[in-house]
Amino acid sequence: MRVGRVFGVPLYLNASILLLAVLIIVLYGELAGQRLQLSPLGGYLVGAGFVVSLLGSVLLHELGHALTARRFGIGVRGITLELLGGYTEMDRDAPSPRVDLYVSLAGPAVSAVLGAIAVAATLALPDRTVADQLAFQLAASNIIVAVFNILPGLPLDGGRALRAVIWAVTRNRHAATEIAGWAGRVLAVGTALLVAVLYAVDVLSLLALPLTALVALTLWHGAGQSIRMSRIGRRLPLVDLARLARPTFGVPTGTPLAEAQRRAAEAAAQRSATVEPHATGVTSPDVGASSAVGPDDRARGSSAALLVTDSAGRPVAVVDPAAAAAVPEARRPWIAVDAVARSIADLPTLPVETDGERVLEGVQAHPAAQYLVTAGEDVVGILHIADLARLLEPHRKMNT
Repeated sequence: MRVGRVFGVPLYLNASILLLAVLIIVLYGELAGQRLQLSPLGGYLVGAGFVVSLLGSVLLHELGHALTARRFGIGVRGITLELLGGYTEMDRDAPSPRVDLYVSLAGPAVSAVLGAIAVAATLALPDRTVADQLAFQLAASNIIVAVFNILPGLPLDGGRALRAVIWAVTRNRHAATEIAGWAGRVLAVGTALLVAVLYAVDVLSLLALPLTALVALTLWHGAGQSIRMSRIGRRLPLVDLARLARPTFGVPTGTPLAEAQRRAAEAAAQRSATVEPHATGVTSPDVGASSAVGPDDRARGSSAALLVTDSAGRPVAVVDPAAAAAVPEARRPWIAVDAVARSIADLPTLPVETDGERVLEGVQAHPAAQYLVTAGEDVVGILHIADLARLLEPHRKMNT
């Protein structure tokens, strides 16, 4: 849920934040009520005040990342606050190890400063007062956040800093990301073991066990995502839209779906029979054996994307394969292609010369099942996201 903007950065709240608020208000409210000898309502109000202060601290932590990123020309799509803290979404990766290091350390630095201010306030305020109690909890939470986030493993800020250092040494961002991702998995396992030990020696209560275990699972998942993205990054040089995009076959508006599919199949068969080895204009980039053209490439090339054209022959819509497949075969002679097509104005566009990194950025910024591949004003092909996914993650099982 979007709740506004802070310094021009969109701010979102995840629904899980409600669970965090309830837990803190109930658990901390009872503790504060007992310590300060307040009524139950008074304790819960103190707990609510702590929730607001804690969220403010997390927001300032994320603003540290966001404003530093903007300082180096990296766009920020938004900040999201959720159960385990928050995250900042940027529109692209840092351009250099130095910038990556600065952006990653900005958040923990803000938390450390907030923690130091809260410690000073705790020492200055009278003991056993509401202000003293809130200051103490803010000091503890910000220091814990700063220390935990600086641990060297993705997806933590310290993992990004580790990646920046390895990137600077090896000049290989993808290798650095994978190493930092595996370091994050080691931290996840270590966190799980620590939680088990602390519970066994009665340091952690049964109530705290699920939340701390969730932290370990989140670390493991985030580290796994980082490893996955590093492997995808290595295959980005393989992305050649001239090869990857499916060729187009135009049919006039109003053509029955069955007739359009028959014409496209005949055209594909003729193309395969005459120029099968080069049906899609495939060229093999000099990036190793994994770039060789296989059966999937030829099958994709023979599967043309259906375009709906107007009376002047201009493309106006693209048939959605999923929608077309959902039409029973017996009804296809009676359904016009227009009924299962999307206007080309609604589809994202990728110039045919776009390199792999820019393609991935475009896909992340504008998620869709199909993309128009253009050369100037001409549509030269249709990129199906499933084809791109198979190229970037050949060993991953996908539903297509």
